[in-house]
Amino acid sequence: MTKNEWKGHGAMWGAEVMWGLMAPVSKLVLASAVTPLLLTDCRMLGAACLFWLASVFTKPEHVASKDLLLLFFASLLGIVFNQGSFIFGLSLTSPINASIITTSSPILTMIIAAFYLREPVTGKKLAGVFLGALGALLLIVSGQQNAAGNSNIWGDLLCLLAQLSFSFYLVLYKGLTARYSPITLMKWMFTYASICLIPFSYPEILSTDWLSLGGSVLTGLVAVVFCATFISYLLIPLGQRYLRPTVTSMYNYIQPIVASSVAIYWGMDHFNMLKVLAVILVFTGVFFVTTSRSRADLEKKGMKDLKETAR
Repeated sequence: MTKNEWKGHGAMWGAEVMWGLMAPVSKLVLASAVTPLLLTDCRMLGAACLFWLASVFTKPEHVASKDLLLLFFASLLGIVFNQGSFIFGLSLTSPINASIITTSSPILTMIIAAFYLREPVTGKKLAGVFLGALGALLLIVSGQQNAAGNSNIWGDLLCLLAQLSFSFYLVLYKGLTARYSPITLMKWMFTYASICLIPFSYPEILSTDWLSLGGSVLTGLVAVVFCATFISYLLIPLGQRYLRPTVTSMYNYIQPIVASSVAIYWGMDHFNMLKVLAVILVFTGVFFVTTSRSRADLEKKGMKDLKETAR
């Protein structure tokens, strides 16, 4: 594995760990006076401000007009529909159901990449996705007896829409990550996302009594905006740049591991062999997908075989 691939894996690991922590923290915030729309607003506006602030301390990059248009549509898939659908879905369903649905992302990404990028669906890749999904589901089922909260089909469907949206984003806009830095990409994407959402939500922003929310809720909001949005979306383009879409999406399986680990640390769950097996399955699945042959690998092999035949 090359140095750049290690960077990509590290970036995806960091992003997914913070997203794994986001679901329980967001559920705590949503239990207060904060609505799903207001939480989505905070994420988008807060991240846009942070990325523009960060851009002041980095080398300026000129973005071509055609790429500004591409970034607008990328923001719809990667942020507006993804974040908005997930937060609204989470408010209607249980964290357990939301976690289960996140395991669909690698499967969706693999299918989209196969059609759009002509990425081969090899037996090794299928085995990796299956093992990862099985491990994630084992973790979720093992902790289900400790879960609280009701769920409904609309919440589940919105969470599924969030995964489908992000899968399309990973595949369709991989090329942008090779042309611009993560800060440049995200400052424009979150700006576009904020512009799309503010017309529908500014009355709620103005009418909210922020001081009455309480310290724990405000701390949760800061954590969601800074860690699970700003830092995570700073890392995602690095993963996209150096890894294949199916590999980046496989890191979704890290989220249930993080949630389970936090539950054990807080005394809400206990460690057992089922969890050990689940973690082994997840990382075996990630290894299989990472080491499976890409389209570029097959093309190189085809050229090599052709040269040998010509001799």
